[in-house]
Amino acid sequence: MRFDELPLCDAVQDGLAAMNFKEATPVQAQTIPVILSKRDVIACAQTGTGKTAAFILPLLHNLQSEPHAEHAVNAVIMAPTRELAQQIDQQMEGFSYFLPFSSVAVYGGNDASAWDTQRRGLQKGADVVIATPGRLLSHLNLYEIDFSQVKYFILDEADRMLDMGFFDDIMQVVNRLPKDRQNIMFSATMPPKIRQLAKTIMNDPFEVKIAISRPPESIMQTAYICHESQKPAIIKSLFSSEEPNKVILFSGSKLKVKEITKSLRQLGLKVDEMHSDLDQVQRDKVMHEFKNSRVNILVATDIVSRGIDIDDISLVINYDVPHDAEDYVHRIGRTARASAKGMSITFVSPEEQYKFKQIEEFLEKDIYKIPIPIELGEAPEYNPEKNKHAKKTFSKGKGSFNRRKPNK
Repeated sequence: MRFDELPLCDAVQDGLAAMNFKEATPVQAQTIPVILSKRDVIACAQTGTGKTAAFILPLLHNLQSEPHAEHAVNAVIMAPTRELAQQIDQQMEGFSYFLPFSSVAVYGGNDASAWDTQRRGLQKGADVVIATPGRLLSHLNLYEIDFSQVKYFILDEADRMLDMGFFDDIMQVVNRLPKDRQNIMFSATMPPKIRQLAKTIMNDPFEVKIAISRPPESIMQTAYICHESQKPAIIKSLFSSEEPNKVILFSGSKLKVKEITKSLRQLGLKVDEMHSDLDQVQRDKVMHEFKNSRVNILVATDIVSRGIDIDDISLVINYDVPHDAEDYVHRIGRTARASAKGMSITFVSPEEQYKFKQIEEFLEKDIYKIPIPIELGEAPEYNPEKNKHAKKTFSKGKGSFNRRKPNK
């Protein structure tokens, strides 16, 4: 089913068109009409099926097309981890490009200024709150926050939240919400505890079940196990002997995309960037240049590039490991289209190993690890369990593409 066949308002359709989203995935095609009808929904959908858009798009439509309270929280989306909350927030930013709605992402592991930003968003009434359970409760217990106007309550990866022991936290939030609301729940599995949660908080939910989605076998999937500081040098070695053609390099943040683009230009490569800071005219120009091979490498964030409709992309590079298998599948799915073959390369630092191993487990395969060039130094050991709780850090300028080794 095409998105333009779904009864979404013009502003949402404009956002989809700007991001070149055309074909809805099965979970989107099945759940969006039901959510638009205001019925409670429980969807059993694996990561990799496009479930985030399946609830964001109808939520934005409903907020746009029906009266809702201004300067008040109208929707609460809960996710088990800060990484997933960030991902949902990024997609909200992209899909609401032509809409006036505000959102705030509420999760832990950041500094005092982020806490203040979250508090202001909650107290001043951001239209959509995207939150992890623990952090949201911390704010609710400290400040007076009005949830009386909430019309939509969404749980993403509900089974994972229950596995992490968040049942009581979820119920504390539920007890602060109006009883007259729409409930939407996504879960990869449907064990008894999920059915019990659904029975507790939902009203005669419509059930959707979607099969697992995996990349086609025509994509040769590979990875470099490396240190963060080695990534720029690997890029340089990949393109030093042969000019790239139709390559997309993904990174998880706008800042990183801009830094990588600048560094690649310093190498003399024909490169441009794609992210949500660009307006529609700028995006169209970049895509035109890329399609016509005047730009060979497109450095992009997920949010504006998941729907890129180009059939002859030869290589997808994940400069950093995607948040989860859903983003991984969408990223590498930009290659090997229209019966062609393609290749993907993922750079995996020690701090990203556990996340990468989870993607391998979802794919039910070990992705081939390419040895890094010997002149780039020793690679880290691939030990995901050992690095499970490692924290990824970035320092500006670290790992410059033009940095030379000191003379010994």
